[in-house]
Amino acid sequence: MRTVYFIAVSFALGLIGCVEQTTDKTFIKSAVASPTISAKVDRPLAKYEPEDGKVLVFIGQEISALGGLEEYNDGYLDHFKERPAGFTSYSFLTPGDTTFGFVHKGLDGIYSSDNWGDSVYNASLQLADSDYDNMMLAIGLGMVNHETKVANGEHDEMIIELGKFIKSIAPRPVFLRVGYEFDGHLWNHYNREDYLKAYRRVKDVLDKEKVENVAYVWQSTGFVSTPGQLEDWYPGDEYVDWCGFSFFARWREQEMIEFARAKGKPVFIAEASPTVSGPYMKFDNQTLPMDLNNEDEAQLAWNEWFVPFFDTIEKNDDVVKAFSYINCNWKSHPMWFDNPTFKLVDARLQVNKNLKKKWEAKLQDKRYIMSSEDLYKKYTVR
Repeated sequence: MRTVYFIAVSFALGLIGCVEQTTDKTFIKSAVASPTISAKVDRPLAKYEPEDGKVLVFIGQEISALGGLEEYNDGYLDHFKERPAGFTSYSFLTPGDTTFGFVHKGLDGIYSSDNWGDSVYNASLQLADSDYDNMMLAIGLGMVNHETKVANGEHDEMIIELGKFIKSIAPRPVFLRVGYEFDGHLWNHYNREDYLKAYRRVKDVLDKEKVENVAYVWQSTGFVSTPGQLEDWYPGDEYVDWCGFSFFARWREQEMIEFARAKGKPVFIAEASPTVSGPYMKFDNQTLPMDLNNEDEAQLAWNEWFVPFFDTIEKNDDVVKAFSYINCNWKSHPMWFDNPTFKLVDARLQVNKNLKKKWEAKLQDKRYIMSSEDLYKKYTVR
């Protein structure tokens, strides 16, 4: 048990949109503001949660963004001496669905190299390489169009197989983002009742299979839902270890930090990449060009996105305990070619030496947890 501060946050409304495509759907994305300390409350640390003032650093998300492999050797791990505490990947419970010409088989990107329009994913390939030793794993588990089947038990075999995979990599901690961005209604269009049943079923099945090296993350878009709507979509305290949200151009609108604080849960900023609102983004969802190869655009990104991003983390250090930076060249992937938010974005930190130095200097702060030989030992006791 330790003391945390209950912080009342006032939010700015600046509408800044963020649109992505997934499973052939176009959608809008994103996410804090300045906190004012009002009261304090005691709560126990959640599973894998570091102490107050500490933050787990993850990098995502496709293999080319991360690198560290013989074939993929121009990613984050190839350009930064200090490795992050974890990395992010994705998989799906959506057999038969098609995304950018890729036909899903279920558990895509776990055991095989799969590309659904966002470059190649293969978590097993990464985990087999020593460059990924002593790193946690975050998995975004999609179930769009299949939440009813998951809820009814039709995909239990896949969930059990996922459980075997997670158990096989113990004691490596896994953060499972079940039905991530549940309130992204334009792209995920989950049925609320079936989503809740499906989320709970995934955890119930994995619990029955005695999968213990997993923390369950309930992730919002970060800008769509009011506190009341978040409550309506909340699976319950016993089903949620961490709350999460996406930090893109509409970061000022998020309500999740205060919601999580009220629930006594830590926050994982599960998706984050520099995007800055264009002049008419409220209407066209267009962000400004954000290619970190360009010095002017990199400086704009630092001032208008990186500074408030780290400010949000550090001003809420009683609750924001993990983040995942998406280190990818968005505009090079077919999924984002026509996407108004990401089609002009190259967020690879290594392409700009000045920004790279700023990033490295920032992560020298002792609050940011990186990979270490005793990382698992520190955080698997809870």
